[in-house]
Amino acid sequence: MPGRSVLSVTPVVQLRIALREVEPPIWRQIQVPATITLIQLADALLVAMGWLGYHMYEYRIRGQAYGDPDPDFDYGMEIRNLRRIRLDRVLPEIGEKFEFLYDFGDGWVHDVSVEAIGPREPRTRYPRVIAGGRACPPEDVGGPFGYADFLAAIGDPTSDAHEELLEWVGGEFDPEWVDVDGINDFFEFGS
Repeated sequence: MPGRSVLSVTPVVQLRIALREVEPPIWRQIQVPATITLIQLADALLVAMGWLGYHMYEYRIRGQAYGDPDPDFDYGMEIRNLRRIRLDRVLPEIGEKFEFLYDFGDGWVHDVSVEAIGPREPRTRYPRVIAGGRACPPEDVGGPFGYADFLAAIGDPTSDAHEELLEWVGGEFDPEWVDVDGINDFFEFGS
């Protein structure tokens, strides 16, 4: 259409991300441009969830793995390079689901689903988080089982690990807290 910017017609995809094997759920709803590349989406997912991005990650979409291929590390599955692949090329429909794996040592699996696809809102920056529940676990806490142990220890002042774990995490940790506005500020000013 003459005179219209590509940005004004690019649809927005709303995703729901939830950490697997963690109860109560840790989740986010995020909106991203449909044309976002998988590497840009990974950055958005990491920020939205609260991860620091220290570790490797990979997508599993429709039976295909997407990541940074490493010829020295082959575990029997072809890894497609995620750098130039756009979200709208691999997940075009509402209801589709995929996995985002982060920190292969801790084994964090995020279940991601496409909730909606719609028009961009005027004067709105994307990506953006529209809702969320509970704090992201600390990096290197040991995956879902290590996180459960961590929460038990910091919640019990009589635990031998209580003080040490609180010091390790920076003095305090509120598992119920998520700062959606702060995440969006980071998207707007920190990226």
